[in-house]
Formats: sequence, structure tokens, C-alpha cells
Amino acid sequence: MDIINNGLGENQKGGYDRIDHYDPEITSKLTEHYKGILDQLGEDGQREGLKDTPKRVAKAMQFLTQGYGTDPKDILKSAIFHEDYSEMVIVKDIELFSMCEHHMLPFIGKAHVAYIPDGRITGLSKIARVVDGYARRLQVQERLTVQIRDCIQDTLKPLGVAVVIEALHLCMVMRGVQKQHSVTTTSAFTGGFLKSDKTREEFIHLIGANLR
Repeated sequence: MDIINNGLGENQKGGYDRIDHYDPEITSKLTEHYKGILDQLGEDGQREGLKDTPKRVAKAMQFLTQGYGTDPKDILKSAIFHEDYSEMVIVKDIELFSMCEHHMLPFIGKAHVAYIPDGRITGLSKIARVVDGYARRLQVQERLTVQIRDCIQDTLKPLGVAVVIEALHLCMVMRGVQKQHSVTTTSAFTGGFLKSDKTREEFIHLIGANLR
């Protein structure tokens, strides 16, 4: 069985660890499907460059959709700490890679996530893992934005959550309208970010500021 280090594999206790296993049965079935796809495209699946491509693609698709095997809420629950802190916590510029469910082409960008704790915080890396857990599925950007927001709100129960995603969709770049530099931005807010224009504006300012 092949093993890759990716940080999103499940363990037997229902949590997650850093090891992911390719499922041999799924790999075999997907490989056969991709062999058929190559044939239908008019390619010679037996030529040197393509002989092992169906298996490679089968593994790649399992990697790119590994989020189905994770529960992002469990990721947050694995590192919740009680802390008397109620100011905004922002994790910005989280690299994001996902697959458009309409054409199964990638969309790539950044997620900016903030929450206002109400006595409970989580490890900062867990926010990025939540983003990965939902992004590594067949997605639309709008749903992805809301899923990240709701996961943090439901699990940490903070005073508010803000999520902004900016992404380049290859289905717009490579096909169809073919707009090379078009970026899609989506946002979702709860609690204090909805009720207070000042809080929301502070978040928008901070994710756009160069704080390095």
C-alpha cells in the first residue's frame, strides 16, 4: 500500500494524523476508468509516456479529494484551549487548492479567516487544516466559504467568524470565457462581524495590509 505525507489522513480514533493511505481497490477501479478515458480521447494508452498515467491520475485524484476522509470539526476539537482573550484572531493568506465540481478543474487562491474568541481558542495551524479539509473535495467557492465559517462557529462558538476567499478558477482561464486574470472573491460572516461595521472593516483592512 502506498503512503504519502500530507497531514490529512484519518486515524483509528476518528481524528487525523499525518499519514494518508491510498486505497488499493479504489486505485485499481479508477485506473481502469482513466484507461478508458485515454482511449476515448484517441490516445494510445500503451505508449511509454502514458502507460502508467492512469494509475498516477488515480492516486492524484485521491490526494486532491482527500478532504472527504476528514472531519474538520474533529480537527478543531483536537486543540481547543480555554483562554481569556476576546480580540480578533486572524490567520490570513492560507494557500488553498480545490477542484471545481462543474468541470473538475482546479481553483487556486488564498483564504483569510478570523474569529473573536469567547473564552476558547484553537491552535492556529488547525484553522489552515480546516480550510484544507473542505477545499480538498469537489467544490464551489461559495459553499467552501460558508463551510469554513460554519465549522469554526459551530465548534468554537466564538463571538463571530469571518472568512474571505480569493481564487483563480482554471475553468475560466483554460476554457469557456478564457479570462486569464479574473479572480473571484467570496465572503461569509457571523456574529460581531455581521453586527459591527467597524469590526468587519478592521478585518478587511488587516487582511489587505502588509504586516510583515
